[in-house]
Amino acid sequence: MVKGALLVAGTTSDAGKSVVTAGICRWLARRGVRVAPFKAQNMSLNSYVTADGAEIGRAQAVQAQAAGLEPVADMNPILLKPGSDRRSQVVLMGRPVADVDAMEYGALKDLLRATALEALGRLRKQYDVVVCEGAGSPAEINLRRGDIANMGLARAANLPVIVVGDIDRGGVFAAFYGTVGLLDDADQSHISGFVVNKFRGAKELLEPGLDQLRRLTGREVYGVLPWLDGLWMDVEDSLDLDSRRIPVRGPHGRQTLRVAVVRLPRISNFTDVDALAAEPGVVVRFVSDPAELDDADLVVLPGSRATVTDLAWLRERGLAAAIRARTGPVLGICGGFQMLGREIVDDVESRAGRVEGLEMLPVRVTFGPDKRLARPEGMAYGQAVRAYEIHHGVASVEGGEPFLDGCRAGNVWGTTWHGALENDGFRRAFLADVATRAGRAFVPDPATDFAKLREERLDALGDLVEQHMDTDALLGLIRHGPPRGLPTLPPGAPAA
Repeated sequence: MVKGALLVAGTTSDAGKSVVTAGICRWLARRGVRVAPFKAQNMSLNSYVTADGAEIGRAQAVQAQAAGLEPVADMNPILLKPGSDRRSQVVLMGRPVADVDAMEYGALKDLLRATALEALGRLRKQYDVVVCEGAGSPAEINLRRGDIANMGLARAANLPVIVVGDIDRGGVFAAFYGTVGLLDDADQSHISGFVVNKFRGAKELLEPGLDQLRRLTGREVYGVLPWLDGLWMDVEDSLDLDSRRIPVRGPHGRQTLRVAVVRLPRISNFTDVDALAAEPGVVVRFVSDPAELDDADLVVLPGSRATVTDLAWLRERGLAAAIRARTGPVLGICGGFQMLGREIVDDVESRAGRVEGLEMLPVRVTFGPDKRLARPEGMAYGQAVRAYEIHHGVASVEGGEPFLDGCRAGNVWGTTWHGALENDGFRRAFLADVATRAGRAFVPDPATDFAKLREERLDALGDLVEQHMDTDALLGLIRHGPPRGLPTLPPGAPAA
């Protein structure tokens, strides 16, 4: 029986930690191993609601799916949701507990560390293997003293660590060596080896560098994962939007449907539109300029962690005027829905008080201190819809036609329900209505199964691990922990 734990760290944010963690979970689950994902501390605006009403990072929810599990709060005990460059909401075990800046956050560290270790302990008792994901880079030495998610966790729980590096960015060998070399002796003793991610080309051309990396560091290279087109999955934050490649398949009907998603500065849960992008013939673009709305058949105003601030940004950029001038379809989701209303009263998030909305929907929104976290179910277009809610703003609908929990007025729809578009029947009916209103000869493909597509992506990640990693060595690492006698690389750092 395989029993143990592993920490997947990265040379940088977006190096592939989430993907590799999901892949290892799927590979182990297919072997019959009872495996669970874990991320002690996550900073993300993409989140999910568990069955018991806890908010966790979206990536951990997908990793749980890779492991064949229903997500729970223990898998991501600490979630930080930035509301500005300096302040974040702290979500502890699925519930918001504070809104702090960096200095105030330091006062919570002891509580957060204890909570994270307790959650990990519960998972390790319940499952054979726990695959932990780090945050950012373990070599962020300015943050090491208070670290919870990387080497602080590895040291406290005696975890072996593999470091993932994105070779497509360049400089991966320097990043591997430098990551280890900036750590103190005790931290270095947990860094067990490396995984090269997003490699294009012939592996034999890479081998001389891998051999030299082994000699220089005394550590194994556990795998070289090839670049795989179309392997998009729920991501941590908006940093990945620029590099996100969602393939477009030919339309089922005669024409494509063009969707423009407004890239708000504090965009949240933008994964809502993944199901649109999965439809053959739907072209999804993230936009930040009014001119980019001109040829859109559907404009989506997505969720926001800072609704009033992002609404002001819309006005400053000229996007608010461009959206108001539209005669074609507009969909607002959560924060985007709130912006489309008549007014917002916010004494909680922005503390701006009464703010005029875009006045495109007969809705008034009042922000309250309690966050709504739920998994609602309903009907729209005669189709069953399951979704999830994450919001402080309470919408009072004063007219229009019912649409999920929100309303429709003319060509404008609004709802607080995230994930609604993942329901195949509802999505097809909604897109058919949008296409008719936009005058496009677009027909949704009746064969598109979004849940199946996600499972296929997770299987592809499991295949990557199985086919391109030294799985025997990986199992040994999970079972036995960090190898003994790993050399310390210069220059090292003072003991943390």
